[in-house]
Amino acid sequence: MKYPKEYLEEIKTRLKVSTVVSKYVSLKKRGKEYVGLSPFKNEKTPSFTVNDEKEFYHCFATSEHGNIFDFVMKTQNFKFGEAVKHLANLAGMQPYIFSKQDEEREKKWKIYSSIFLEYVDFYHNQLLKNEKYSKARDYLKNRSLDKDQVKKFKIGFVEKNPNLFEELKKNYQIDDLLETGLFYLDEKKNIYVERFRGRLIFPINNISGQPIALGGRIIEKSDFLAKYINSPETLFFKKGSNLYNLDSARKLSNKFDNIFLVEGYMDVVGLSKNGIENVVANLGTSLTDRQIFTLNQFFNDIIICFDGDESGYKAALRAAENSIREMKPEKQISFLFLPDQEDPDSFVNKSGKEYFFDYSKQNKISIHQFIFNHYKKNTQNNPSSMAIFEKKLRSIANTIKDNYIKKYVLEYFIEKISGLTPYTSKNQKKFYAKKTRSLEKTQKHFNESQSLSGVELKEFSLIYLIVNNLNLMQDHIHLLKDIKLFSEVNKQIFEKIVFKLNLENDLSIDQLDIDSQLIDKITKFAPIKHILQKKINKDHEILELFEDIVRDLNNYDLEFRIQELESQFSKDLSEITFNELKELKKKQNIN
Repeated sequence: MKYPKEYLEEIKTRLKVSTVVSKYVSLKKRGKEYVGLSPFKNEKTPSFTVNDEKEFYHCFATSEHGNIFDFVMKTQNFKFGEAVKHLANLAGMQPYIFSKQDEEREKKWKIYSSIFLEYVDFYHNQLLKNEKYSKARDYLKNRSLDKDQVKKFKIGFVEKNPNLFEELKKNYQIDDLLETGLFYLDEKKNIYVERFRGRLIFPINNISGQPIALGGRIIEKSDFLAKYINSPETLFFKKGSNLYNLDSARKLSNKFDNIFLVEGYMDVVGLSKNGIENVVANLGTSLTDRQIFTLNQFFNDIIICFDGDESGYKAALRAAENSIREMKPEKQISFLFLPDQEDPDSFVNKSGKEYFFDYSKQNKISIHQFIFNHYKKNTQNNPSSMAIFEKKLRSIANTIKDNYIKKYVLEYFIEKISGLTPYTSKNQKKFYAKKTRSLEKTQKHFNESQSLSGVELKEFSLIYLIVNNLNLMQDHIHLLKDIKLFSEVNKQIFEKIVFKLNLENDLSIDQLDIDSQLIDKITKFAPIKHILQKKINKDHEILELFEDIVRDLNNYDLEFRIQELESQFSKDLSEITFNELKELKKKQNIN
């Protein structure tokens, strides 16, 4: 059986060609394309190119050419079915299972998409050409939208008393028309009604650009009608898995690293009119981790920009707690809050594109900062409130799927909590202020820490934990075997400590004979110190922390070895290299 076309298209649209190829070939960006050494031939000068926009690779040395399926089949010796399964997994999609139900689903999809296409085309053309629709056109003009934007987003208008249902039922079964969600049966009057009557309609396309749902907006004030409505969920439309304008915005991922995520259709259209094309909107529901996962396939920096009012802030908070789960080391999620009573459409119309970009750079706040600041505002300076505060932040951090990000967000929260100056004394109701660094000193500390790699900081944590628990580590000296450090200075310090622990009993820091400046530097920058201070008397927890750090260092080692083997495999395409690479990746997944 053949895979359905839309299933294969979704894999292709979720995965850039460069994302797939870079797992086997070291690529460098050159203009709109990527270049690298050919995986099909040994060469010293790069002749292999990847073009994400056109969705193909080309090798000038061998004339090999194709899409992501061709690449995986040719480089990994996969059959087509194996390539589809491999890439579907990489794209975060469920494997396709063939059955009679799938055949039925394929037939339903053809009917569903055909109905939607006719519906959208009809009302779009009516808005452009039918004189009866002058009110709708006037509304759009008042919103500063011209014919170009109407055409670009294929906006339509459904009149108050439409009769398209009667026309469509000549060619389609009534059940098929109802399954699209465009119509429903009014049981009291026993008539079929168009859901979007009296509304502007904004087609919601799937990732391949085919309309699968609608958003509708009234153009006249009403006390009893919702301003916006969306299509109900159907077999082919799930609100939490789709984003408005993603089909167009994803094509700009070669040009932009960032994407603006806004609340409404009009915000997308308004920003586009002002030259901001890298924008999508969620669909009237809380932002889901699925939507963030999808955006992460295309963009490195997601900027969530909701309205500058109370409801916009609440929506942003829900979005933050849902989307933090999908944070990844190479990705960023930020929030941008506009002035009160402004939405992205009105703000850009007043201030223009450049001001919006400048405002964004100066005012966006990272997702973990936003979450911390929100709960801090609602926390009082007493033990009970602070305990609830810390518990909440820990529970949010623990939802993060990536273990590296989870650790560092948790450390960020704990460090920020420990930096809060007021605390309540047991015996006296007095507050003491913690001595704070001067601005100059803080900046210096920041600059110094920026020069340290993540591996060095992790090594600092390991050494800090050992030197502050020498007796405990001496009792568990076996745990210090086979630990690999990467920076030369830290390696020498670690080896000296292990040597001393094996040699002497009741060792103190002073007896280690390590330069005090090095110990001071480790103490200053070791991220673990804030957690360790809270667990100083709990040996089993200290050992758990120790094992966590060792596991992280092992993973760093695995990553470096995997990168080396991937680079080697892209050159020699050796089966031995590939098998070794596969084994290392298995270990990485276990860890």
